[in-house]
Amino acid sequence: MESFSIPVQVRWSDMDPNFHLRHSVYYDWGAMSRVIFLEKYGLTAELMQKLQFGPIIFREECVFRREIRMGEPVMITIELVHSKRDYSRWTIRHTIIKDSDTVAAILTIDGAWLDTEKRKLTLPPQEAVDVFSQMPLSENFQWKD
Repeated sequence: MESFSIPVQVRWSDMDPNFHLRHSVYYDWGAMSRVIFLEKYGLTAELMQKLQFGPIIFREECVFRREIRMGEPVMITIELVHSKRDYSRWTIRHTIIKDSDTVAAILTIDGAWLDTEKRKLTLPPQEAVDVFSQMPLSENFQWKD
């Protein structure tokens, strides 16, 4: 699987009173990078609406390592850390890198799929399985039972 990364731009509105990136921006960037990945491989919001399912997050945690300031180049990578073999539950790690090689933060989420009509957890349709099977795997990736 090829790696997946996207560049992001730090905006003035992303800054906090200490002139570094506001904590909630990291979470926004994580969501944005996941949506971009899903859409790149054909799992669009329109398709999820049509099939009446969508992702749901159980846990979202960010570990901050280095501050990000205005003007610094930033890149986000995503990779699958854990997953059930049917991709019904999964863990995704987002690594936020500044200046091409400094890890600024690591955002990790645990999620699953929700049947949006029944409002209950569900198995993902084949379209989601096809997309998740293309997600880059972490170095220590593990299948979960």
